[in-house]
Amino acid sequence: METAFCGRLALSPNHVFSPKPGDRHTRRGSCTNIGIPMAVSATGAGKGGGLLERPIIEKTTPGRESEFDLRKLRKTSPPYRVILHNDNYNKREYVVQVLMKVIPGMTLDNAVNIMQEAHHNGLSVVIICTQADAEEHCMQLRGNGLLSSIEPANGGC
Repeated sequence: METAFCGRLALSPNHVFSPKPGDRHTRRGSCTNIGIPMAVSATGAGKGGGLLERPIIEKTTPGRESEFDLRKLRKTSPPYRVILHNDNYNKREYVVQVLMKVIPGMTLDNAVNIMQEAHHNGLSVVIICTQADAEEHCMQLRGNGLLSSIEPANGGC
């Protein structure tokens, strides 16, 4: 019986199957798991094959960034504060509506608290996030007529 496989196929935990020249193997379609060879147990009860075991984990090529590395870089980038400034032009209800529209996940209670703090203290921190997100939120708040700015969350540059 011929078996389709891609990459390496382990027959047991201690043996890796390597095809010999002249052996016939089938391959239908494209292989999507070339980078993750699977271990297969050749011993099994009854007809029809074995059990799949844990995948063999290979190290990535040095110098190649994985998705995990990119997420780690984003997490370690310095955080920025988006600050809402009080103004005498916009109604409180409008400020709350804009905050809920612009800031993802903003609840009514949080928006009201931020608006009240800006009204009483002159400014309020809306959200702490990456610099790119902070710039985007600030521009959206300004685009809706609110006064806002950003600053590094650690106090200064």
